[in-house]
Amino acid sequence: MVVEVRPMKTEADYEDALAEIEGLLETSPGTPEADRLEILTTLVEEYEDHHHSIPLPDPVEAILYYLESRGLTRKELEPCLGSRSRVSEVLGRKRPLSLEMIRRLHQRLGIPAEVLIQPYKI
Repeated sequence: MVVEVRPMKTEADYEDALAEIEGLLETSPGTPEADRLEILTTLVEEYEDHHHSIPLPDPVEAILYYLESRGLTRKELEPCLGSRSRVSEVLGRKRPLSLEMIRRLHQRLGIPAEVLIQPYKI
């Protein structure tokens, strides 16, 4: 059996593929339906990367989110950013993150470096 697919060019094509994927989720491995599911999933991922990409969060907002979600305080940022006043300056957008601050935030808190290196409003 040949698995016939076509490129996704429109939002309607994308929605149709999602609906078909939903119907194929319970297929058994090694079947033509499983092959079709794999192909459609790959096409949907590619379409989403180009048409539904989610922008990275603002670096300061990401730091604040990490603090809140982990129950951390600003004081716990001092080893990453420096003194209490330096933490306040960074979170208040009065001072940009340095490369060393970015390294420490990434290593100690696990904040993705690609989020932290983005330009942001100071």
